[in-house]
Amino acid sequence: MDPTFSAYASRSVPRYTSYPTAPHFSGSVGPRDYTRWLAGLPPSEPVSLYLHVPFCRQICWYCGCNMKLASRDATIEAYAGSLMQEVRLAARALPSRMTLSHLHWGGGTPTALSPDTLMRAMELIDDVFDIVPGAELAIESDPRTLSVDMINRIGCLGFTRASFGVQEFDLRVQQAINRIQPPQMVRAAVDGLRDAGVAGINFDLIYGLPHQTVDTLLNTVRLCAGMRPDRIALFGYAHVPWMAKRQRMIDEKTLPDARARVDQAQAASDAILDAGYVAIGLDHFALPGDPLALAADRGTLRRNFQGYTTDSASTLLGLGATSIGRTSEGYVQNITETGAWARAVQDGILPVGKGFALTQDDRMRAAVIERLMCQGQVNLADVADMHGVSRNWYEMVDDQLWKMASDGLILRSGPDIKVQEKARPLVRVVASVFDAYLRSGPARHSVAV
Repeated sequence: MDPTFSAYASRSVPRYTSYPTAPHFSGSVGPRDYTRWLAGLPPSEPVSLYLHVPFCRQICWYCGCNMKLASRDATIEAYAGSLMQEVRLAARALPSRMTLSHLHWGGGTPTALSPDTLMRAMELIDDVFDIVPGAELAIESDPRTLSVDMINRIGCLGFTRASFGVQEFDLRVQQAINRIQPPQMVRAAVDGLRDAGVAGINFDLIYGLPHQTVDTLLNTVRLCAGMRPDRIALFGYAHVPWMAKRQRMIDEKTLPDARARVDQAQAASDAILDAGYVAIGLDHFALPGDPLALAADRGTLRRNFQGYTTDSASTLLGLGATSIGRTSEGYVQNITETGAWARAVQDGILPVGKGFALTQDDRMRAAVIERLMCQGQVNLADVADMHGVSRNWYEMVDDQLWKMASDGLILRSGPDIKVQEKARPLVRVVASVFDAYLRSGPARHSVAV
């Protein structure tokens, strides 16, 4: 990456899994707003469901998620009971019994639940929603703690996709992040799930980890490609110890510098492409026949809090402590502290802690940012027409766009913006031009690459 691109790569920008981004949510949106939004949903449109389990059986020091060590089974079971009660609350708030097109269990580690508890939760969901034929049912897992019983139950419950955080196979790196999982452990989990009937397998890899080098990462890519996951996500490690206190266990002197991060990202991306995968958006890769790759080809790829997705539902019901949901009216985020979240649920209140009500300008900018993040291009005048605003609304950022065109990040022809292929890792920087909130508030973000 040339010096000009390197300067852009060091900018701190959001990941844009939503717009506006979560740091700009506020307490001005609460349970009453969300109840009204849900009641007003079109009954004929499907919804998607995200269920958050903020527990892990082992702690990884690199993790920036809101999660806790699952030290007692009783704590997890109590949480699961409240989560199922929230499912009932959300279903009752809807205008009718609605269809479900996508379901995703995330965390934390959802497989920290017992197999029987997961089964009861899925039976409840099936009881209050109509799951459409061919719906994607996905679950995140940790191969270090995934039992044979859980693998079999996941298969019996009809899950179609399972995700693993592989991150890096080098032992020294694993020791530095407190996540020891040799390749044979991951392969056993993958083989077990495939034998149980789970067709789709996702791997997450991370660059920028302590002691990590291009060589260690390339060896990890080689080992992963040998297991042939359907999708691979390649993320940059975000070192945010002011937010994630467990990251203070990582010695900052062992982290690769900005130049090394760029080299790792580029080398890993090239190796994944050489292994027969196609690039999807910013940081995802898929086998050519995977639904994600097909959606990218058709221009129907979407982006939400789980990253790139084929989910076309305009409503995402986020359930569980700290979970984020979305309707056409705006975003809501549940109470973060699990005790307070559970008390709200037991009181029969949708446990919204904060949110954001969208304006027409927000929706327009969100559409621009999503098209850039998913397709790498957008016609700004077309988006303006769709949202009933002036076709030259973008003139306020014209100077920034022409600067990026001059620096080789984008191709520019009037309202047509296209991210250059060599600048694909910098698409978040291009998208940030259209973020009206980026420089307001105290939010701190990870570097672009």
